[in-house]
Amino acid sequence: MPEQQPYEAGRAIAGTGMGGAMDLAASEAATLERTPGGPEGTGPAGRPRSLWSDAWRDLRRDPVFLVSALVILFLVFISVWPSAIASGNPLTCDLARAQDGSAPGHPFGYDGQGCDVYTRTVYGARTSVTVGVLATLGVSVFGSVLGGLAGYFGGLWDAVLSRITDIFFAIPVVLGGLVLLSVVTSNTVWPVIGFMVLLGWPQISRIARGSVITAKQNDYVQAARALGASDSRILLRHIAPNAIAPVIVVATIALGTYIALEATLSYLGVGLKPPSVSWGIDISAASPYIRNAPHALLWPSGALAVTVLAFIMLGDAVRDALDPKLR
Repeated sequence: MPEQQPYEAGRAIAGTGMGGAMDLAASEAATLERTPGGPEGTGPAGRPRSLWSDAWRDLRRDPVFLVSALVILFLVFISVWPSAIASGNPLTCDLARAQDGSAPGHPFGYDGQGCDVYTRTVYGARTSVTVGVLATLGVSVFGSVLGGLAGYFGGLWDAVLSRITDIFFAIPVVLGGLVLLSVVTSNTVWPVIGFMVLLGWPQISRIARGSVITAKQNDYVQAARALGASDSRILLRHIAPNAIAPVIVVATIALGTYIALEATLSYLGVGLKPPSVSWGIDISAASPYIRNAPHALLWPSGALAVTVLAFIMLGDAVRDALDPKLR
């Protein structure tokens, strides 16, 4: 029989994972337990990492996310404080300078009315970001609530909501905007936001419904129900945190789409109207004289394209980080 080693308080036994064991000093064993990297799929002290912590770790290393996030932060900054980089008034125009090119203090030149294109481009970001963010919030909340309830309770409620969703899916967005917004006389952003929420909620609703149906079949939901948890507690504490990821991804990508939709409706004359400052209004006003003053069309169009692209890139990065199948 092999000689038995005396017990030493300063040593510990750690499994090798291959059926054997190795001696570790107590300090080394404690260090191994505290190592944040630990075994794959674990965090500090061997705790399992969550989907959100894994996603944030991946996003911080994704150059697409970093670039798009910086662009969006800059857009939010100039939307809140446009005077920080543009000292002029977007409504102040001088017909004597109509269609003039760039000049000192006016790097983007002047449009057909003699307005400073640079100032109007900067102030136009406020309208686009406001419409996009508020429309996305409204669509996400309204669609998620309806879709989540339909997916959880099912039955008649699910059947009725599914048929209503199909009806709204059949309405062309641009044509619906031409019809509904043409009778609106208000010159604020609220009719445009309300129209986007009215026609945008079915997509989020269908995504939320599918996520809730998948989540409610998990064992932890069945265990909570067996322990007597109420429907509201199951929905808010167990299902919603695990079903919200697809909604976040779709909403992030849709935000850029809503910004483009606002510009399209304003270009067609049924969205925002002068004296409001909007990239769609400026693009519409600059289109007739694109040959004489292409700069008046180039800058607001470029700002719109960069904004929409930034939100789409952000949504793609978030989708890749939150989708376990892509890991």
